[in-house]
Amino acid sequence: MISSISGEIISIGEDDLTININGLGFLVNVPKSVCAEHHPGQKITLFTHLVVREDVLALYGFNTLEERDLFLLIIGVAGVGPRIGLGTLSFLSTDAIRRAVLSEQAEIFNRVPGIGKKTAQKIIIHLQGRIKATGPMESLSAMDEVDSEVLEALVSLGYSVVEAQTAIQSIPSDTPQDVEERLRLALQYFS
Repeated sequence: MISSISGEIISIGEDDLTININGLGFLVNVPKSVCAEHHPGQKITLFTHLVVREDVLALYGFNTLEERDLFLLIIGVAGVGPRIGLGTLSFLSTDAIRRAVLSEQAEIFNRVPGIGKKTAQKIIIHLQGRIKATGPMESLSAMDEVDSEVLEALVSLGYSVVEAQTAIQSIPSDTPQDVEERLRLALQYFS
């Protein structure tokens, strides 16, 4: 129905923006990363999806078509609504979602607040075959055991899964497969 929206940001909430379009303020629910990247007064274009329910009209916006398409796939899972879909895209990057699906790592989705083991498994099953590899398979292959341990350590230190995965990706490829060394280098990413 409403495929995209462009205008000036009036205000920013925790996970929503109010966008002025010709004098009308549209409340758009967005991933937390969108809120962090923008500021009031800035012009913005978002790809959107309008959710129509009996008691509410809610507009969800995303920086890219890929994010919006992933959102639509996630909310297509039985028992997963728009809030969980938005939370997933707030907590995991599109690359992390793709990797988790292609490597069948339901535990990645399990880390998202509001998603339990059964729902995580349903998401993996639903998205398999619908998500394709976009680059070389080695970059999309399952995270090895060492990097999984580093990810767990970073998350336990308070970093989000997205931040932890970004830090792990910043580790030079010639770094030895030692948990402590890789964790040290990942922590350097944050300093």
